[in-house]
Amino acid sequence: MQLRSIFYIVIHFFLAIAANPAAAQLLGGASTYNFLNLPPTPQVSALGAINISNRTNDIGLTFFNPSLLTADMNGQVHASFNSMYAGIKNLALVAGYSVKKWKTNAGLGISYVDYGDITGTDPSGNVQGNFHPRDYLIRLIVSRAYETRWQYGFAVNFIQSAYGAYSSSALALDASASYYDSSHLLQASLVLKNMGGQLKTFAPGSNEQLPFDIQLGISKRLLKAPIQFSFTAHHLHQFNLAYTDTAGAANGGQVTNSSSVNKLFQHVVFATQLFIEEKVEVTAGYNFLRRSELGIDNSSNGLTGFSIGLGYTSAKLQFRYARSWYQNNTAYNQFGINVAVL
Repeated sequence: MQLRSIFYIVIHFFLAIAANPAAAQLLGGASTYNFLNLPPTPQVSALGAINISNRTNDIGLTFFNPSLLTADMNGQVHASFNSMYAGIKNLALVAGYSVKKWKTNAGLGISYVDYGDITGTDPSGNVQGNFHPRDYLIRLIVSRAYETRWQYGFAVNFIQSAYGAYSSSALALDASASYYDSSHLLQASLVLKNMGGQLKTFAPGSNEQLPFDIQLGISKRLLKAPIQFSFTAHHLHQFNLAYTDTAGAANGGQVTNSSSVNKLFQHVVFATQLFIEEKVEVTAGYNFLRRSELGIDNSSNGLTGFSIGLGYTSAKLQFRYARSWYQNNTAYNQFGINVAVL
């Protein structure tokens, strides 16, 4: 059986799971395993937390788009670290290998979120001891080139969450295709993320939904200037991304109806990169949804939704740093390194 036929069988299997009403993907509101939406690498963080079309020699980008895994990443290893408040840590690791005989690229990635030690109590507030919640993802990536400008890829994800006495696991598939026109420095990608369902639920009979997403991205580098612009649209399957807090509304909470223009821009992430002598890159991004969700009424909100990054790249070694602003000027720092071991 040809490898392409195996790909078709796998993707149809996961689409069948996604179409099952009992495991249908979420179109709005809350979902489980939302740590999958955290940007696992500094370059993605600096680009506004979502970017699928920025084709560079950074294997860390394959966490969000498996078709960005190319033969040039053979033997490359990426590791990144993100330290958050309250002792929360996010670690990511991915490595790639090109199988020339099969004209296929393979990668293995791991993302781990550690929430530290938390004191457990009963409903009355009595201390029951400490527990150590955590999430992790194991990701198998496969990609191939099609003709000269196209690349397609798949990633099978095993997801595990453990919160004290409660644990859950799931299996999901990402599928993507990327286009690259080197003569016009134009890149475009389409990604379907988190198609699948739970293998084990947190509680019997309580199936929860994965954070399904359809994303479309375009990046264009100027022909006569070392600048690149990126436009990424996410959650294309659902126009209204607002979360309705019915409990708050019932208790007198005010419900704000966003305009159609605001709802449209909540799907958009803008980013730009400046390349200095091809070894130093300066990145800036803006995530409209983050600004909208985390903004505080009657407040300036500062740099909420913005992100910046700095990178140094060479043939064998890459260093990257990102700083992302969340609520009320709260910012997180992320560091990453890529090493070519082959």
